[in-house]
Amino acid sequence: MQTRLADFVKDTPDGREADAILRNCVHCGFCTATCPTYQLLGDELDGPRGRIYLLKQMLEGQPVTAKTQLHLDRCLTCRACETTCPSGVRYGRLADIGRGILEEKVRRPWLQRVQRLALRKLMPYPERFGLLVGLARLARPVLPAAVRAKIPPKTWSPAWPPARHARRVLILKGCVQPVMAPAVDAAAANVLDRIGISAIRVQGSGCCGALSHHLAAHEEGAAFMRRNIDALWPHIERGAEAIVSTASGCGVMLKEYAGVLKHDPGYAAKAERISALAKDIGEVLAGEDLSPLRRSNERRIAFHSPCTLQHGQKLNGLVESLLSGLGFELTPVDQPHLCCGSAGTYSLLQPELSRRLLVEKIRGLEQGRPECIATANIGCWAHLRSRAKVPVRHWIELLQP
Repeated sequence: MQTRLADFVKDTPDGREADAILRNCVHCGFCTATCPTYQLLGDELDGPRGRIYLLKQMLEGQPVTAKTQLHLDRCLTCRACETTCPSGVRYGRLADIGRGILEEKVRRPWLQRVQRLALRKLMPYPERFGLLVGLARLARPVLPAAVRAKIPPKTWSPAWPPARHARRVLILKGCVQPVMAPAVDAAAANVLDRIGISAIRVQGSGCCGALSHHLAAHEEGAAFMRRNIDALWPHIERGAEAIVSTASGCGVMLKEYAGVLKHDPGYAAKAERISALAKDIGEVLAGEDLSPLRRSNERRIAFHSPCTLQHGQKLNGLVESLLSGLGFELTPVDQPHLCCGSAGTYSLLQPELSRRLLVEKIRGLEQGRPECIATANIGCWAHLRSRAKVPVRHWIELLQP
């Protein structure tokens, strides 16, 4: 694709990166075949190729309007297009760059601004978000059924095992997951403990920065990243072998710290080290002797592979292989490459499109009559359980005795 970027962006780091990404696109259109919103809406501008044209026009200095913003807002950033693309176009990165610029050029209606600010000021902070969820639980009896379905019950969390092994990995404290599903990280720590690895919950860490970053608050997202690097670094210097994520959305963000902070002289080198050490919990288990975890009784599981796992981290099939090897029976899933509609804050900002995607995803997951649906990301977990007829669990919880 030929480009002529406008003066306001062409000599900036983001401009040069965007230009390189645009030049890789050959207009083939393979991406439209796997784009969830294009399949739903049938509009070229609601597919990756159309959105790339919109971004190109903006970066070349052509006028942009709320219509441009609408089509980019409808994008899930699921990155299924990246998996399909024969030219290796980094669409997700291009979309992040474009959204940051677009947010400055097109002023949103006040209600959208308030909604996005509220999400950024509540969800990344466990104390604030926990208070909100607690109030919602108290008010559950008087809330509409659709809202009640999205409020998770308060759950018990197993004890975190003591750090007793020579091998050690790190786990961020996180933000949404400790409030909605506090048992997940503890389950991961107990599973790792059984195979001889201690998991250290890193004090002073928190949100990975993904929520702010993908809502075009790039500097705010980078501040979360720097805080985590500062909290992680002493443990890394003491020999921790990996930074483990049980939320695939956080995992892909950790692996992209190096790219986001590559122009930050104080953090670029450390960010590169963080990204190199970041691993999904499945990647850690895949290299270990899992005989202590093997089950004697089969259980029928439908596994939903989050977009951030299969398209973002390129780990499609990893968890499925682990579960099969440990004695679980995996039921067939129709169109497993498609997004469930959660996509971070997408289910809150684009509720109708998100609902339509969820209906199709649940149909595909339940067609094999599983006993349980398993997934690998907190957003998917919360979204799927709001409509599923069977229990929805994080897959790591299934490995506990």
